[in-house]
Amino acid sequence: MSSQAYLIDTNVIIGLEDNKAVQPAFAALLATAAKYKVDVLVHEAAKDDINRDRNEKRKKVSLSKLDKFQILKKVRGLTKADLEKDFGTLAKPNDVVDVTLLDALVRGAADFLVTEDGRLHARARRHSPELGRRVLFVADAVQLLKTTYEPKAAPVRYIQEVQANEIKLTDPIFDSLRDGYADFDKWWKSKCVKERRACWIIEDGDLAGIVVRKDETAAKTDATIKAEKILKICTFKVSPDKRGVKLGELFLKKIFWFAQANRYDLVYVTTYADQVSLIDLLEFYGFKHTATKPDGELIYEKTFSTAPLLPEAGVSNFELDRLNYPRFVTGPDVEAFGVPIMEDYHDTLYPELKQQPGLFDGSLSATSQPGNTIRKVYLCRAQSNLGAAGSLLLFYKGKSVGEPSQAISHDTISYCARGNFRRGQIHVTPLRRRIRPLPASAGERTN
Repeated sequence: MSSQAYLIDTNVIIGLEDNKAVQPAFAALLATAAKYKVDVLVHEAAKDDINRDRNEKRKKVSLSKLDKFQILKKVRGLTKADLEKDFGTLAKPNDVVDVTLLDALVRGAADFLVTEDGRLHARARRHSPELGRRVLFVADAVQLLKTTYEPKAAPVRYIQEVQANEIKLTDPIFDSLRDGYADFDKWWKSKCVKERRACWIIEDGDLAGIVVRKDETAAKTDATIKAEKILKICTFKVSPDKRGVKLGELFLKKIFWFAQANRYDLVYVTTYADQVSLIDLLEFYGFKHTATKPDGELIYEKTFSTAPLLPEAGVSNFELDRLNYPRFVTGPDVEAFGVPIMEDYHDTLYPELKQQPGLFDGSLSATSQPGNTIRKVYLCRAQSNLGAAGSLLLFYKGKSVGEPSQAISHDTISYCARGNFRRGQIHVTPLRRRIRPLPASAGERTN
């Protein structure tokens, strides 16, 4: 049984099942519900509606179509008089059917009723505002399903989202995975493909990198921290011939932004001790080694929160920012600096904000490195007096040719040094308390 159930009215059934082309919203309703295993129910009272049809042939066909859906049975012994006590006079047979559907919502047999009947919507609102909110038009039901179940996008340039069944098992990136795991092909087919697990990939001809993710709960997980909403990274792989352009850090950025945007409590990954560079990257950004499996596989976990990130005694703000990325310490005691920056330099630092066609603009080259990283280096020939580690930098890209124009992006300062460089386009302006503090959960960018 799913966590939600949507009851559909006869007019929705007709819209889905008659001989005409199905409207996009009607098709999206069933497709989205099926994707997220949400129950779509038809009330037994719908048969009463259909049975009043005088066209026997059409009636027979319509009744047969109800068998495609789960049937919500009538309440035993419930009479018209019982319904009128709660919903008022019922003058027509179809009025009885309508309030029978509403009664199912009141009783908690379904969460929402989907109908295109405006009179039924009005009757629900007259009964109570709460019941009125639970009666939806088809388009509204689709939107509610998507906002409830579909994860929020956390776009990172170069990274695409696909399902495991879209990926060729013969791709060269899997060769080294087979070397370390003899049953890799069997696992990929029985788990990833069969379950159509979500994957993030970077392509450059063949796969340059892949991350496979899976949702878990405290009831079924290898994580030692039994959180409510858990994101497991099942596979984290960068092709050996694509190393050196910081794709691992790019994937980690995607994981962090996705987890923060979708309110995960925990992210964890398993790896082996020989994956030194991956372990170093995980630990730098706050993952902790919490357990070791009998076969030597290491479990690394990182908790997430939407609560404000507060200063801690004995720990610098920068250390807190690093370990809790993508959240930052903010507040009246945290200095912030505005940095005007030219469009070309802003696009190098923040390629995910750059709007232009093409995935790689040619290939995965070393010129992509600055944008791939979470850690960045800013060079400036102007003398500056930036604050301590953990201060905030807000980069202001002024009016520009490409979108976004006149946007602010932000980072945190890890180390500052003065010097005269051959080229520099950044002028630093201290803002300090003249700007409003950033949101407590800030960690991406503000446009």
